[in-house]
Amino acid sequence: MKILCANWQAADEAELEREHYPDIEFILARSTNEKAATLDPTICGSVDAVINYSPTHIVAAAPTAFPRARIAVRSGVGFDNIDTAGWGARKIPACNVPDYGTTEVADHAIGLMLALTRGTSAYGTELSGNGPEGWHFSKAPLVRRHKGATFGIVGLGRIGLATARRAAAFDMKVVFHDPHLLSGVDLSTGYERVNSLAELMARADVVSVHTPLSEETRKVLGAAAFAAAKPGLVLINTARGPIVDLDALEAAMRKDRVAGAGLDVLPNEPAISTIRCWRHGGAANLGSPTG
Repeated sequence: MKILCANWQAADEAELEREHYPDIEFILARSTNEKAATLDPTICGSVDAVINYSPTHIVAAAPTAFPRARIAVRSGVGFDNIDTAGWGARKIPACNVPDYGTTEVADHAIGLMLALTRGTSAYGTELSGNGPEGWHFSKAPLVRRHKGATFGIVGLGRIGLATARRAAAFDMKVVFHDPHLLSGVDLSTGYERVNSLAELMARADVVSVHTPLSEETRKVLGAAAFAAAKPGLVLINTARGPIVDLDALEAAMRKDRVAGAGLDVLPNEPAISTIRCWRHGGAANLGSPTG
């Protein structure tokens, strides 16, 4: 059996996989942050399965290029960078790893919230740049009390639910919006369900995004959502970058509708254009990261 490991970026040569599955031939097609792996058509035609290891790149060959393949897998959560329609047309199952990173992403979402609302990021930057004499509590103006604040979740799936449990441990009131969940989830979890994104934005002090990326959710956090937001909102996104409209977010920050944002993901990764934020009366250029 041959498996094509497309967009492989790990430093190793799949020693662990080869050790546990010695009868399988693993073919590694390495990618970079900027470019998906180039695939040899002869290899594509010979493999029995395809695994996409990149969180951002798609496999650089159509499903029809793999006539022998009997399964396609995204090595991680989500289906936005695997051609489910193309594989489905061939009646080949397209799968992902739904429990990958559940607790880690939930931890990270809370960590981003704390970095903004407890000043850990701002104070650390101030101390490293200006030393103890430059420290002042006002250098972290987003610091606030969590107890009694409202934590809003967009998408109460596995990661959203894990994040909700962590927010509740800070004595925050959890509300969520997820039109795809069946009735009664609010009763079983104890978290309040709201019927629209606008209502969630209007009530929440912190909004954490955990919805999959689809045409329905692309830029769903846009101008209309931010216009409905409670002034001083803190936004956290650890889901997919294109869910948040960055232009609308910047405009909302300029108007003080959004006080701060912790973005673990961006619409284009790696980011090739300058990222900007608006804070405390002035634009701050955050640079042009490339990876």
